[in-house]
Amino acid sequence: MFPVLPDSASTFLGLPAPLWQALWLTLRLAAITTLVLGLLGLPLARWLNTTRTRLAPVIETLVALPVVLPPTVIGFYLLVAFSPNYPPGSWWRAATGAPLAFSFTGLVIASVFYSLPFAVQPFQAALRSVPPELLDAGAAHGASPARVFLRVHVPLAWRGIVAGLTLGFAHTLGEFGVVLMIGGSIPGVTKVASIALYDEVQKLAYPQAHAFAAVLLGLSFVLLLIVTLLQRRGARLM
Repeated sequence: MFPVLPDSASTFLGLPAPLWQALWLTLRLAAITTLVLGLLGLPLARWLNTTRTRLAPVIETLVALPVVLPPTVIGFYLLVAFSPNYPPGSWWRAATGAPLAFSFTGLVIASVFYSLPFAVQPFQAALRSVPPELLDAGAAHGASPARVFLRVHVPLAWRGIVAGLTLGFAHTLGEFGVVLMIGGSIPGVTKVASIALYDEVQKLAYPQAHAFAAVLLGLSFVLLLIVTLLQRRGARLM
């Protein structure tokens, strides 16, 4: 459930309660997406860095595909996949009784897929930056590969990992095409900040659109500033 803001919130920064509700929904979506990106993306980045399988280039290309593919193309195919007429949408409908498309869960899955390369690629770079000798030293002391990864590799690569997570969070904040195709514009359920801003422009409510855009701009600037500071600090330490 999402909070219903009181009428007094409509005077804060000149924005009505529905816009703050859309921002809250977006922040929640970005937080959950970032958590999933960390849980899935880190092991995937490690595997892509170390595997010798011939399929690795194909899988790495699939992961990077959202960087160049139009969001509407991704959204269309995900919408088809989430449809009750096709799996996995039909499996989800049979298991839960609810459709996967036009739901918050569907938005999370689509956001993870769409933001995956923005997290995995920084993860890969960060993990590669750790000297192999340090990892070999941990293994020489009898630590298992998983323990070396969690206790040595991840702590030494933490700046790049945080940068990847921050980029994934920021990218989710700015999603439009994919979330519009998958979720539509259901207030409190799938109407995220980018769609709410578009609706304000469509209504010619330019003062509210300007104020809301300024909030999103400031938030995005802070997130990218964090990434820049982490990258510059990491470069000085190399």
